[in-house]
Amino acid sequence: MPKPKRQRRRLIILSIIALAILGACFWYYWSRRGNDVIAIQVENVTIRDITETVVANGKIYPVTQVLISPEVAGEINDLPVKEGQAVKKGDLLIQIKPDTYRASRNSAEASHKFAMGARSQAEAELARTESDFRQNEELYKNKLVSSKVFTDSRTAYEVARLQMENSIHQADQARFSLEKANEDLAKTTISSPIDGTVTKLKSQLGERVLGTSFNMGTEIMTVARLDEMEARVDIGEVDVVLIQVGQTARIEADSFKDRIFKGSVTAIANASKGSSQSANMPSVSESQQEAPKFEVRIRVEDKEAFRPGMSVSAEIETRSRQRVLSVPIQSVTTRLPVNSNATAAPTPSPAPREGKHATTIKPAEVVFVLDGDHVKMRPVKTGISDSDHFEIIEGLREGEQVVSGGYKAISKDLEDGKKVKIGVEPTTNVKEAP
Repeated sequence: MPKPKRQRRRLIILSIIALAILGACFWYYWSRRGNDVIAIQVENVTIRDITETVVANGKIYPVTQVLISPEVAGEINDLPVKEGQAVKKGDLLIQIKPDTYRASRNSAEASHKFAMGARSQAEAELARTESDFRQNEELYKNKLVSSKVFTDSRTAYEVARLQMENSIHQADQARFSLEKANEDLAKTTISSPIDGTVTKLKSQLGERVLGTSFNMGTEIMTVARLDEMEARVDIGEVDVVLIQVGQTARIEADSFKDRIFKGSVTAIANASKGSSQSANMPSVSESQQEAPKFEVRIRVEDKEAFRPGMSVSAEIETRSRQRVLSVPIQSVTTRLPVNSNATAAPTPSPAPREGKHATTIKPAEVVFVLDGDHVKMRPVKTGISDSDHFEIIEGLREGEQVVSGGYKAISKDLEDGKKVKIGVEPTTNVKEAP
């Protein structure tokens, strides 16, 4: 046989052998693929009490604190308190130099006395002219005086009456000016409005301060009651609707490790922080702003040496259920409905226009129930949750075993009817779930 024929036959034989080996490999792979098992962990469906909580961060503030700012401007010539000093209601906090205001008071007092003297003079003049007018009126009726004399006396009486009214107004104006001058003089002395502690002192003796008459004024100090403290925390718009006055809260402070303080919600903001801007005039950087936050105040019931400004974390109990079916939070996942032909998770679609219907397919909440060496996908209806467990309203019975781990198996690998094996140790032909 010629040499080229022998080589061609050998090549054909080798090709057939290679194809046979490759086919055997594919057959082995596909036959074994359906028998892969996934390592999982399971937990029982149990009855327990579940309390839903909202966690937020904030700071400690006194329940009662007063910012002390002067109502009149001037130089501080007496400052008898120091930061951290305890004060009683009525104690002197600040004395502003009163010389200018005392001089203004004296001037207003002199003007008031002058106006009162002018009023007395006008009263006497009114009485005289009225008497002359009444006499001339009788004489005129008896035709004993001329009409000119009668008219002159009546005019003098009317002028005196008007002067009397003006003097009354001038006296009132002078009295108001004197009252204002006395009030301004009194405002140079600032006393403590409450029993408390000077928690912050910003001004010094001899410093000139501005009043609050036409501007914000100078913030000199803060006086607060440190026996009643509250936590002010920021809560997002999704969770704030769950918060109600009177709900119980647990507070942890960075300064007091391994301690939990009791508290209760006392106030919830009606508007979010920074919402004073008109809704009809949005800011240019509105899209870059943070999500709305609402301030919630929590009264601290435990007495401790808190200092204003300490960082805290609050856990507010919003809803509670007693003796309900529960599963671990990680056991609940989502899958597309079994009658859906979709092969990928649906993406949010825009709102349908008028006259059109949306066809978005929503994933269903499911758990995987252990059934021998397989799992069954079971749709469930969940309720509230705490940090570890979901409330199960429908779909499960007490004592059933649900898959609780690992994460990749629950979120991606498991499907209805999948073979599983309890445990995480890798074995032959077993996928290890992380």
